[in-house]
Amino acid sequence: MINANELWSQRFQAHIKETSRYLKYIFNGHIAIAMFFFISALAYYYQQWLMELPEGFPTAWIVGGAFGLVASYSPVRTLLKEPDLVFLLPAEHQLAGYFKRCLMYSFVIQLYLILLVVAALGPLYFESYPELGTNHYLTMLAGILVLKLINMLANWWMLKERNAYSRNVDQVIRVVLSIVFFYFLAQGEWAFSAIVGILLVGVTLYIYSLARKKAGLVFDLLVQKDQARMRTFYRIANMFTDVPHLRNTVKKRHTLVRMLASAVPYSQKETFTYLYRITFIRSSDYLGMYFRLIAIGGLAVWFVPNLWVKVAFAILFLYLSAFQMMTLWNHHRTIVWLDLYPVKKEWKQKAMLTFLYQLMLLQTLLFTLLFIIQWQWIGVAIVAIGGTLFSYMFIKGYVRPRLI
Repeated sequence: MINANELWSQRFQAHIKETSRYLKYIFNGHIAIAMFFFISALAYYYQQWLMELPEGFPTAWIVGGAFGLVASYSPVRTLLKEPDLVFLLPAEHQLAGYFKRCLMYSFVIQLYLILLVVAALGPLYFESYPELGTNHYLTMLAGILVLKLINMLANWWMLKERNAYSRNVDQVIRVVLSIVFFYFLAQGEWAFSAIVGILLVGVTLYIYSLARKKAGLVFDLLVQKDQARMRTFYRIANMFTDVPHLRNTVKKRHTLVRMLASAVPYSQKETFTYLYRITFIRSSDYLGMYFRLIAIGGLAVWFVPNLWVKVAFAILFLYLSAFQMMTLWNHHRTIVWLDLYPVKKEWKQKAMLTFLYQLMLLQTLLFTLLFIIQWQWIGVAIVAIGGTLFSYMFIKGYVRPRLI
């Protein structure tokens, strides 16, 4: 006989211990300072932009889209593991209490996203619809919570469906209905939003009627989805610290590998130069993160009007990218056969420092091009010279002492 409450308590405590272990590295001092600076600057220019909000701005669609996506994104964390496919599957009828707690936990941990979106779009909404007031906006917040619960239940019932196409179609229908619901509600169109809300409830009841005919939950799908979410968390944590049990995925990317590795001389000294380059390209962690940070930093440089804030953002994202790419040094740490290479440690260190310096210079060049396109020549000089000097000092003063 399985005690569902005791099982949930054990799984929940282990999950909290595992996630908190890595969260302390993710939200360290460096990232906290960078995030505070970024959010403060963003909030300031957001307020400035609201003062010049153009006539006919599609606030209803933006609010409806954001609220609808937040309400319809309702994954369920089950905390199941691969051995459960053998040991818990026969006892599914005893796990009703366990899965109820999974639903409650999933709902609670997703509230932070709702609060962030509501807080971020509040000033825009009040500027566009001052006549509707705070009470109406709070009503929309209550609507998000209700639709979040409806979507989560529908998502849970659809986990009895093995056909991925059916699950995807259901998800798309509920996302569209949620967005349209909040689009009408944002404008105060109660009648239309009520009609859409009734349609959404009807779809959910239909899903429930189909789920009742299913034999039971698809346990392998539950385990697969939970493992995918944990891999995403580990991938983020791996940018800040080493995660030994992370299963990295490798992609071929032949063209990029040829472009980056063909220039490496066939020499014993360049062994790790070649290895770090192809790891950067083929690993699922580094290439995407590098260009995402460049894209976010580039958007900040492009849209922020103040020259000095532009420069600060360029240096900030240059630092963030380099800080994340430092984990390349430990990427192959658990592979023992690399120690058999007849390669000096000084060559390995030099390869890492050189490659990281080249990545920083490339990012500096891209940010400098943005200033050139905007014809801000003072910014061009400051970012080009300052970025190059910052890259050199960061490599020599911060990275080199940590490569041990």
